[in-house]
Parts: sequence; C-alpha cells; structure tokens
Amino acid sequence: MLDNFPFYLGLLIIILLLIMLANKIKVAYPVLLVLAGLVISFIPGVPTINIEPELIFFIFLPPLLYEAAWTVSWKEMWRWRRIITSFAFVVVFVSALSVALVANYLIPGFSLALGFVLGGIVSPPDAVSAGAILKFVKVPKTISSILEGESLLNDASSLIIFRFAMIAVATEQFIFYKAAMSFSWMIFGGVAIGLLIGWLFMKAHKYLPTDANADIVLSLLTPYIIYLAAEEAHSSGVLAVVSCGLLLSNNRHRFLSSKSRLQGINVWESFCFILNGLVFMLIGLDLPQITKGLEEASISLPTAIGYGVVITIVLIISRILSSYGAVIVTLIARNFITVADRRHPGYKTPFILGWTGMRGVVSLAAALSIPVYLNNGNGFPQRNLILFITFIVILLTLLIQGLTLPYFIRKIKLTDIYDPLPRDEANHLLRQELAEFALHYLKTNYDDQVKDNTSLQHLIQKWEQHSKGIDDESIEQHHKHIYLDLLNQQRKWLINKNKADQTLDESIIRRQMHYLDIEEEKLRYL
Repeated sequence: MLDNFPFYLGLLIIILLLIMLANKIKVAYPVLLVLAGLVISFIPGVPTINIEPELIFFIFLPPLLYEAAWTVSWKEMWRWRRIITSFAFVVVFVSALSVALVANYLIPGFSLALGFVLGGIVSPPDAVSAGAILKFVKVPKTISSILEGESLLNDASSLIIFRFAMIAVATEQFIFYKAAMSFSWMIFGGVAIGLLIGWLFMKAHKYLPTDANADIVLSLLTPYIIYLAAEEAHSSGVLAVVSCGLLLSNNRHRFLSSKSRLQGINVWESFCFILNGLVFMLIGLDLPQITKGLEEASISLPTAIGYGVVITIVLIISRILSSYGAVIVTLIARNFITVADRRHPGYKTPFILGWTGMRGVVSLAAALSIPVYLNNGNGFPQRNLILFITFIVILLTLLIQGLTLPYFIRKIKLTDIYDPLPRDEANHLLRQELAEFALHYLKTNYDDQVKDNTSLQHLIQKWEQHSKGIDDESIEQHHKHIYLDLLNQQRKWLINKNKADQTLDESIIRRQMHYLDIEEEKLRYL
C-alpha cells in the first residue's frame, strides 16, 4: 500500500483536474473519470487495482447514501411517494425480470436464477451520475425530486433481489414463505434499526457537551455504525442509513447548533466529492482484472461485448416503458385516490425519467461481491461474464445516456411544466413574507426596547428594506439576545411555512435557513 502511495496521490490530483475540466466543458464528471480510468489502466507499469466489494459497500456506500438523505426533501419525497416507490421497487423489479428472461434465453448456460443475479446487479440507476448531469441543465423540481427519492431506495430493492437470487443459485431452490419473511425483515428491520440508532444519535448530539468539531465527527461515524448494525442483524443496511439520514435531516435544527450545521455542510460536501471521484475512477481502472477473468473463462471478447450491449438495450427499453406504464397507472389511479398532481404529464416527462438510467457504483460493488466459489467448493457459474457485462452496462449507460441526457432535456424543454413559480420569484416572495414576520415579531415583543434603542431601530429599517443583511456592529452586546430570539422565531416560521405550503420548494426554505445560520454566526464574532 505504501509503495503505491504516490500513485494514489497522483490519482487524486488527476480526479480534481478532470472534475474541473468536466465543469468547464459541461460534461458529467463520472463519464470523464471512467474513461480516464480506462486509459490509465492500459499504461505500462500502472499498479494493478483489485477492488474489494467490502471497500465499496462499507467505505463508500454508507456516507454517500447518508449525505444524499440529508440533501433530499422529505416533503417532496412524501408528495411524490407513489411514483418514487414505483420507480424504486416496481421498475427495478421489472428491469431485473427483463434482464433475467433475456439472459436466460440468450446466453448459453445462464439459468433463470443467474439471470436474476445479473438483473439485481444492473437494475438500479446511479444517483451520482444523474445528479452530476442535471447540474448543467434546468429541469422542473418535480423531476429532480423523483430522481433523488428513487435513488435513495432503488439500491436497497436491487440488492434485495440480488441476495435472493444468490441464495437460489447457491441452494438451487427457492422457498417462497422463507423468502417473504426474509424480505419483510430486510425492509422493516432496516428502517426500524435506522430510526432507532438515528434517534439515539440525535439525543447524543443534543444532550452531550459537544462542540461543532465533535458534532461533525459524530455525523461521520453515524452512517458506518448504522450500516454495520443493520447488516449484522441481516436487514438492509441501505434502508437503515437512508431512514436515519432522513430522520436527522428533518430534525437538524432541533439538535445541531448553527455553527455545526454550517461547518458540517462544508465537510460533508468535500468528503463525498472525493469519494465519488475515487469510485468512478476505480471503475475504469478495474477493467484489466475483469477482462483477465473473461479470458480464464474462455469467453471471447466480442461475444461478451455483444451480451453487454444487448443487456444495456434491454435495461434502457424496460425503464422507458416502465416510466410510461407508471404514468398510465397514475392517470387511472387519480380517478379513485388523491394523487400529488392531477395534470397530465404528457409524453415528455416519462421519457426523461426513463432516460436517466445511468448505472454506477452499486452495480459494480454487487458484481464484485459474487464469491469465486460456492459453499460446495464449485466455482460460481458465469461469475466472470457477469462482471464483464456489468462493466459494459455501466460504461455504455454513462456514455450513451449520460452524454445525450442534457441534449434531450434542452430539446424537450421541460421547464415549468410542474413548478408553480420560478425559483427566483418564489425565493423573493418568501423573503418578503419572512421580513414581514420579523417586523411583526419585533414590534409585538420588543416594542419598548425598539423605541429606546437606535440599533434596534436600524434593524427594523433593514428588514423593511428587505436587505440581504444587517450591520451587526451597530447591535450592542446586551441587545444581541433580541436578534438571536428573532432568528429562532424565523426558523420556526420557516419550518411551519414548509409544512403548510406543500407546493413550496423546500430547497428555498433551506436556503433561508442557511442564511439565518450565517447571521447567527456573525453575531458570535462581534
């Protein structure tokens, strides 16, 4: 490890440069990183990279899922819960079933159980890839909310399919009632463990004498502890981490100080930035090991590439058809139940949702976790071919869908199909309402102090002008508690506003919360 340290250090520098280049040319950085990894892997003298599945499942996956759960809006997830769960579970299962049937028919010696192993591996789209692409194009908040919500759950559903298929391959039998019991425990047990440990960590943050540094360290430990606890209990570590992240994110203003929130955002963004960069680079670097295994299995490279291309086409078509199927079901269901939006989405929205099917880290980790040998000592059937097909699927979906998705979004022009107000206008209106609330609160609760203090009068004038900030240096020390109280009341008002107005984009609320945290921190240094 120490001998290759300069190589890994160089990789980090290359990752940073490539991400800068990706931002410059407006290309999703996972595409460039995978291609760069491929190129580097063919350079003579480059150390051989052996990716351990535990490295991705335990080191990379928990913090990436946890950070995603902190950034996603629970309100938006609940609003679009039916379409999100259908994409995260039904569409994933349809994709896995389609792959299983095609692989069983097309590939010699590929049983239906092996088909489901492959289907479980390649069925979940990668959230990081979609997020990196959507950063360069403007899409309705509805689309991004559905994709964010789906990304938190589809990893769990695909890994559950993968585990049951692995059991079927190893034991050559499938007992339905045992599978149903195990499936229920993995879902409900994972969620329960995540909520329980999340509640304990929330109390630890709140009642222990922690500072910002301790809070951040605790937050870094949380996803690993939860994932390990859930996996040891044979439930879903993915669902445990996601449920915990959603719980803590939704209550962050109850147990974390403004300083912990501000510093924590910077730490987590930098941490996940490096993890995402490394994992996509490693995908490309692992190609020589995968092709070597293919040669050992006496499978020609053109044949294996052909299988990978067919499976990729099956995945793309099945997801697009499933997207239109989900819309049809929603249109029928709205006649009997209340749905989030009764308007017809047209043919454009389902296509975009269906085209955002880039595969990534979870698929690679699941493929690598396939054991070389079964419990009876026999080699795992078709392991090397499954690994190679997985790599082809990741590469093709990143290149084909990843590079063309921005073009389709611009061409189709989805903007404002669902969004009730443009984001700038919604943000302006919210700031006006927040300023009016602040003025009313100051005049109602501190009217006597305002009359006798010029600094507080100046504060009122600033809010009346809807300015971006105030002159904190004019606030005397013994009057700072009034402004701190005002900031706390504004946070409560924003939380209530978020709950009351279901059409308001929660990211705008969080932006104002962030502004209030900055205002509070400014007071501490005066």
